[in-house]
Amino acid sequence: MKIVALAGGVGGARLADGLSQVLDPESLTVVVNTGDDFEHYGLYISPDLDTVCYTLAGLANPATGWGRADESWNAFEGLGALGGETWFRLGDRDLATHLERTRRMRAGDRLTQITLDFCRAWGVRPTVLPMSDKPAPTVVLTEEGELPFQDYFVRQRCRPHVMGFRLQEGLRPAPGLLEAIGSADAVVLCPSNPWVSIDPILAVAGVREALAKTYVVAVTPIIGGQAVKGPAAKMYAEMGILPSAVSVARHYQSLLDSFVLDSTDSGLENEIEMIGLKVFVTNTIMKSSNDRRELAEGVLRWIEGDRKQ
Repeated sequence: MKIVALAGGVGGARLADGLSQVLDPESLTVVVNTGDDFEHYGLYISPDLDTVCYTLAGLANPATGWGRADESWNAFEGLGALGGETWFRLGDRDLATHLERTRRMRAGDRLTQITLDFCRAWGVRPTVLPMSDKPAPTVVLTEEGELPFQDYFVRQRCRPHVMGFRLQEGLRPAPGLLEAIGSADAVVLCPSNPWVSIDPILAVAGVREALAKTYVVAVTPIIGGQAVKGPAAKMYAEMGILPSAVSVARHYQSLLDSFVLDSTDSGLENEIEMIGLKVFVTNTIMKSSNDRRELAEGVLRWIEGDRKQ
């Protein structure tokens, strides 16, 4: 079975890792949000892309889910001592990734090719693609004004009240992205923030049209009214939407064939079915590598069975 996973953040990276444990490498393509990319100290930073790649490579910090394991902070401690900005910290190992990415981008290389080369160097065997080679900065609309995503997310720690988002529409997709969706047996929307991790991918030219021609399933990132990680539930509430798995299902409704609901929220199954979606209820919390694999196996079995009906 050929699968395309749309991912961003820690939850998306963890399910992508689970899928990579189950599928042959040539059967999995992971398309990653780049709406949170930005420049810092003159370097091009791709937080979601790096989180997914580090996780698939077994290099991610197991405590945080982002950044690299066994990291040191000498460079940024030195910057802080000199009065430099340290609100977005880059570890010494992580810094090497950003330095080489930036050097190659300035030399004219595409982000797609750089990512493929980095994955090869790190031993990542599935195909990992950025959603686009062009910058696509997400802007958070707040009561305090418009904020670049990282200013909202890291500098201000998600404190400002969210009113909405401005995404880059109609960007050209990364080479091979639409082809991967077109040849897939199914597309999995990982348990990532719908607003700032998945929606930017869906805004890329041709992606929604391609998804309309294949089987699509979404895994809920909200359990018991709370996000497993990150500000998704806070964003829903501040925009006047009840933070729940039902709200996530409605958010994606026009794209989906089915929805994966956590066992904690099994009481919501009928409500989601009422909006026209089939529902698979299972444990979606991924605390360990084995949890990731079990969720991936369950989702793949569900897809195979549902597609046969």
